[in-house]
Amino acid sequence: MRDAGLKTDNDARRSSLWKTMSRRAGAIVFYALLVLIPLTAIPYGTVDPLWEALFECVVFALAIIYILEVAVDGKIDSGSVGLILPLLLFVAYALIQTLPLGSGNQSPAVTEMWYAISADPFQTRRWAVKVLALILAGAMLFRYTNTERHLRLLVYTILLTGTASALFGIFRQSTQRAKGFLFLSGLQPEFGYAQFINKNHFAFLAEMALGLTLGALISREVRRERKLIYLTVSLPLWAALILSGSRGGIFSLLGQILFLVMMWTMAGRTARLGISHRLQLDRLKGAWPVRLLLLCGLLAFILIGTIWMGGDPLVSRLESVQGEINQTESSEQGTSRREIWRSTWMLIKEHPVTGVGFGGYWTAIPQYHMASGEATPQEAHNDYLELLASGGFIALLPATWFLVAFLRRVRKVWKTSVGYPRAAQLGALTGIFGVALHSMVDFGLHITSNALTFTALLVIASTDILTKNYTLRDDEKD
Repeated sequence: MRDAGLKTDNDARRSSLWKTMSRRAGAIVFYALLVLIPLTAIPYGTVDPLWEALFECVVFALAIIYILEVAVDGKIDSGSVGLILPLLLFVAYALIQTLPLGSGNQSPAVTEMWYAISADPFQTRRWAVKVLALILAGAMLFRYTNTERHLRLLVYTILLTGTASALFGIFRQSTQRAKGFLFLSGLQPEFGYAQFINKNHFAFLAEMALGLTLGALISREVRRERKLIYLTVSLPLWAALILSGSRGGIFSLLGQILFLVMMWTMAGRTARLGISHRLQLDRLKGAWPVRLLLLCGLLAFILIGTIWMGGDPLVSRLESVQGEINQTESSEQGTSRREIWRSTWMLIKEHPVTGVGFGGYWTAIPQYHMASGEATPQEAHNDYLELLASGGFIALLPATWFLVAFLRRVRKVWKTSVGYPRAAQLGALTGIFGVALHSMVDFGLHITSNALTFTALLVIASTDILTKNYTLRDDEKD
């Protein structure tokens, strides 16, 4: 009996030790990812191949710890599996595109000794590795963002990254006079914004951070004194977004406001554990004239403030939108979005089923781009068209699977979340909506930093923070 008791005690101690090691391993991975989010934003958003490779190596190293921790714990969230599987299909399909399966789409400039679906097998493999790293980062964040404290830290990290970039952009815009700025030698005056080479890439980051602040401002789950903090954070983000001159960013911001109004209008009053899930202005929900008046006033305020802040340069850029989409006013080089979209559509019609390979767009597009050749597009300036061009209609299958799984997961979490997690989810959805709009005219998600931040928003919107026996008093909100 004594031996049996000692064996039981040893087993209990061993089990406790394994659980402690598992928790510490999870903490190491989670905090390392939090540090990685702002670090990837510093070197121009991580666009150089060397920095991209370093990012991927760090993620894969953390993934080893993650896999070992999952093996020890023996538990995995089925919700994350449903979201990860369709994304892994993208990676698998990209690798298939590099195999010697037929005559292929290669350009003569490609030196590969075999033909494949991809026009550039090397870049397609690079794309697969990068996306796999992002998938693993999302899986790890999904697993370890399992408490409200971790959720807050993730949100604060995104806000810190976005706000620091915005302040840096405003400072750079007002002081830079020569090539190079501080420790970033590649920055040129009046070119790009903040630490990004392209101003539209900064706009993506600002939209995602602004979405989180707007969700907190409109949510009733956040205390009033906390709202002042979120309002303070939102001001430099808004100002930098306007000063950057990104037209897509400005229109996405207006779309985010409309999204919040739509959510306010559609949100029903539900209760769980005695907690009301109303947005801040739900008491006016039944008065449609009031809603319409508030909407018009809000949009007018934003438009006037945007034009006043942006000044004549912004007005000139907004007036040039017609030239971007009007075929008769396209440039001789064929670099207007209308010309690029037309060329991309011709490419899609030529390869409708399999596409030309993820990462192979830049190699395949020259033969469809009817222009002088002085400037050839590297991206489609529309991620939805580029998805079709790269993966064909086959790529729509995992894309549709992921979208349906994500929306179902969001709907499930939305019904059960309470307190701060609900406000964070609303903010993440607002940021995601802004990116979805902006991706119709730009390619900001090709930048590693933006892709990682967007992955974090997907996690925030779909993670289910445990709320068992959770009671939220008025003095405990936020």
